[in-house]
Amino acid sequence: MTTSIELLRHGDTGQRSYRGQIDDPLTDIGWTQLREAVEGRTWDIVVASTLQRCAAFARELALARGLPLRLDERLAEYNFGRWQGVPIEKIAEEQGDALGRFWADPVAHPPPGAETFDAFRDRLSAALDDVAAEAVDQRVLVITHGGAIRLLRCLVEKRSYGDMAGIDVPHASLHPLPWPARVTA
Repeated sequence: MTTSIELLRHGDTGQRSYRGQIDDPLTDIGWTQLREAVEGRTWDIVVASTLQRCAAFARELALARGLPLRLDERLAEYNFGRWQGVPIEKIAEEQGDALGRFWADPVAHPPPGAETFDAFRDRLSAALDDVAAEAVDQRVLVITHGGAIRLLRCLVEKRSYGDMAGIDVPHASLHPLPWPARVTA
């Protein structure tokens, strides 16, 4: 059994670096992107990352449509460690080999001080397992982050994490995700 889950990446924040768990607000453009992305679409429940670039829009949408809302910190973006907030161009200039290794194999070559990919996968999987268990036969919008969407798509599509850099996840893009419900004994 699967729950109908669509992942929505937050809108533009005006920042051009690995933001990770830095709590940036949306820009006016980001708000517009999200409002346009959901226009004419329907869901029964909204679940979102607690970071404000996701949570603020989730609150607005749930209130406007009278939908239940749950914020879940497990849906936060990957913690990029010491690369968090550093422009990618600067990382490429100063640590180009390390950046290339990360893009090719983020499990074996995470950024310095970063969250492990096992921890990232486990928290995202647990969050989606809970969504699927709570929302059987319902349509769920999960508002989260680019890295989270890429990792979840790799899991569902049985792709290597090395493919993450090649998965296009623009701001305010929707991604259907056929997540399996957790089987309990």
